[in-house]
Amino acid sequence: MILSPQHPLASGLTHDSRLVRAYRGERSDTTPVWFMRQAGRSLPEYRELRVGTRMLDACLDPAMAAEITLQPIRRHGVDAGIFFSDIVVPLKLVGVDVEIQPGRGPVFGSSYGDAAGVAELTRIDPATLDEAAGPIAEAVQRTVAELATLTAPGAPTSTPLIGFAGAPFTLAAYLAEGGPSKDHLAARTLMHADPGAWRALMDWTAELTGRFLRTQVLAGASAAQLFDSWAGALSLADYETHVAPASAAALAHVHDLEYEVPGATDAAGAPVRRAVPVVHFGVGTGELLGAMASVGVDALGVDYRVPLDVASARVGGGVPLQGNLDPALLAAPWPVLERAVRDVLDRGRVAPAHVFNLGHGVPPETDPTALTRVVELVHEAGR
Repeated sequence: MILSPQHPLASGLTHDSRLVRAYRGERSDTTPVWFMRQAGRSLPEYRELRVGTRMLDACLDPAMAAEITLQPIRRHGVDAGIFFSDIVVPLKLVGVDVEIQPGRGPVFGSSYGDAAGVAELTRIDPATLDEAAGPIAEAVQRTVAELATLTAPGAPTSTPLIGFAGAPFTLAAYLAEGGPSKDHLAARTLMHADPGAWRALMDWTAELTGRFLRTQVLAGASAAQLFDSWAGALSLADYETHVAPASAAALAHVHDLEYEVPGATDAAGAPVRRAVPVVHFGVGTGELLGAMASVGVDALGVDYRVPLDVASARVGGGVPLQGNLDPALLAAPWPVLERAVRDVLDRGRVAPAHVFNLGHGVPPETDPTALTRVVELVHEAGR
């Protein structure tokens, strides 16, 4: 499918941005930087805006979600926005009983850790998300429109927005347990005790989260990130056999989305087309990096446990990398933090391209000034 000429990638607003170029393996004037969970509790303006509003209600309020997405871009000068959402939003939109309890996380009205539970859940048609996702599309459109106005006069590009969704396994882990878990035993048990039910659950979560990503891209996101919070609980064999196919199926909902590069033609005079870039990130997935790269991604996020040069070697050296400062270092004295940032940049130079990020999300107690200083340092030292 060819994206609309008005899409930020097709119109030229984001095609040559630092982020999009890095995701397709190109170096630009400096290393691009953004932070996972940059839109959130570390910002006083976020806390002020969220007073009296529950998390999922905030995600489903287009004006609020757009404003929260934009806040860290205005404050820190990062090279990308990450759409403010939550991995359970698509579940909520199709009618699954779920709420986010402060201090605990997503809690479901039922658990779906056996064949009967999976059968009940999968009676919901994931295609119903397409109609229910109107607030998500509107929030993305609002965000993209505002990003265009934030572009400095005469600047060649606009700050791109990254679409966001939880990976099928992470959704399945919450669903099987009925809520958060330390070891995700319910999901791992179902995987082996009833492979048929497990495949049905993964097929369903893959289609749902894939449609959620696709909605965001069609509405104006310039890249898509699949976030697998809990894949690190798996062995490599279990990931490759029972999880990777579902992650690939989810990303397939974005892979067919292409845009015509503004003003570019091939030798025959036909428009040059490019696919929307896709990045995949998981927590504790150092042993899975090669398998994660093989599900069909343009760039791979790396958590803070594996140095970027080691990660690059594990995936064969040809994959752009994203990461991977330890979030704990944001509270360290500036000389310590500065050394760590420079080390990440140095190690990231072994990859075809590098997007600086954290190796997990911004801690809520982080001083926003530290993030701004990191952005400035990355842009200076990453040239």
